[in-house]
Amino acid sequence: MRDGQLMNLIILDRDGTINEDRDDFVKSADEWVPLPGALEAIARLNHAGWHTVIATNQSGLGRGLFDMVALTAMHAKMNAALARVGGRIGAVFFCPHAPEDQCNCRKPLPGLFEQIGERYGVELETVPVVGDSVRDIEAAVAVGCPPHMVRTGKGALMTDAQIAQLKQRFPELQVHADLAAFAESLIQHERTARGAAGKTDSGFGRLD
Repeated sequence: MRDGQLMNLIILDRDGTINEDRDDFVKSADEWVPLPGALEAIARLNHAGWHTVIATNQSGLGRGLFDMVALTAMHAKMNAALARVGGRIGAVFFCPHAPEDQCNCRKPLPGLFEQIGERYGVELETVPVVGDSVRDIEAAVAVGCPPHMVRTGKGALMTDAQIAQLKQRFPELQVHADLAAFAESLIQHERTARGAAGKTDSGFGRLD
């Protein structure tokens, strides 16, 4: 049996989904600032049985705006903050390339998600993807992942009309106010499914 074959996996975007996005890139640990409720939402998903990983474009590496030491420091800060609320990110998959590098791992291309599917041995059709931008949704749909958009980061800048157009383009898309709202929706759906299957949901999805 391959590692992680039985786990429930969720793929999360980083900037604009978990932490504040910046037009000039998040370049240091000091500039990495979690969005309200996002870390608690990850912890809640973890406690409810989901394994969370990140798929993120980090072209600031390829552009020379920061280096691997800075990226590692950002994720050390993230992991420490998550640990304080009882959450955990299993792994961070990132594209380090600039747009002109013509790689296959820069979203909206699907390379990062394919790496995740190979690493964990899961069928991507069962793995929700949560992101704040159109390219997150395009990458998810390209590999068959159920797509979810949050109205934070770039999603907060989209009008209701633009969201409606996106849902017409991707009828399977679900839209949530933020990562906490996504977590609540997914956990409630699982509770309903467990109830229909005659399984107990006592304490399911709680942090206390």
